[in-house]
Amino acid sequence: MFWFLLITMVVVVAAVTLAVVGGGDSEVLPEAAPERLVDPLPLSRPVDRADIEALRLPVAARGYRMEDVDDVLDRLAAELAERDSRIAELEAALAGGPSGELPAEDGER
Repeated sequence: MFWFLLITMVVVVAAVTLAVVGGGDSEVLPEAAPERLVDPLPLSRPVDRADIEALRLPVAARGYRMEDVDDVLDRLAAELAERDSRIAELEAALAGGPSGELPAEDGER
């Protein structure tokens, strides 16, 4: 019985090996195209909050934790929105001020 199982196992391993190595056509499988960013950030203008919120990064087998990336992108989008509103506020104050003086920051007098 032992010899029967041993011979059967050798025949099965040989058949599988021949099927894998010698079977099919000899063409190599084409390389899978890497997943790329579909909508990259705009090059013709500054990045704003909407660009960051619309950004979708591809998922890879090895890479960063998606939750951490989402947290960083949320913070970056909020800081960009805060920066843009502060710039707009300063530009409006500069345009409306008589001598071009900037308004004092909170706590400064």
